[in-house]
Amino acid sequence: MKLHSLWFAASLFLLTLNNAFAEQKTSSNTPSNIVPDWQLTMQNGEPINWQMFEGKPVILHFWATWCPYCKRLQPKLVELVEKHPNVILVGISFNEDSDATPQDVLEERGYTFKTAVNGEKVAQQYGVAGTPTTFFIKPNGEAIFKYVNSDINDPRLLKATQVIAE
Repeated sequence: MKLHSLWFAASLFLLTLNNAFAEQKTSSNTPSNIVPDWQLTMQNGEPINWQMFEGKPVILHFWATWCPYCKRLQPKLVELVEKHPNVILVGISFNEDSDATPQDVLEERGYTFKTAVNGEKVAQQYGVAGTPTTFFIKPNGEAIFKYVNSDINDPRLLKATQVIAE
């Protein structure tokens, strides 16, 4: 009887573990997803939407002005698009303080890439849980890599940029 209970417990554990890995693979690192459409505004009220970038390789960077990890990653993202001029870097700011001015913060940091504001719903659409979260998107709209770290030395950043730039 003890052996039967042990087998049952082990089987249940393996089934749970398998489901956890399957869920992680499909929800957090889904490289074969076509990205959802979105429409937001920039800080100055100008509209910005996914259609503006369709057919182009895009690095889509979800961030917040208060996020130190975003601040650490952004120079690397800018460097990547400078080395691959056909790639466009677009920011979506979310989870901000009410008085935040994301475009001004970027300009103070010396960056010129466009950023949308109030991107909470879009972040939710994309399955973004925190900042920074960065998607590397091919011209056909396929997200090939979701990066949820700020390690500027991670070789996957360059590789993902090269793949979308092809």
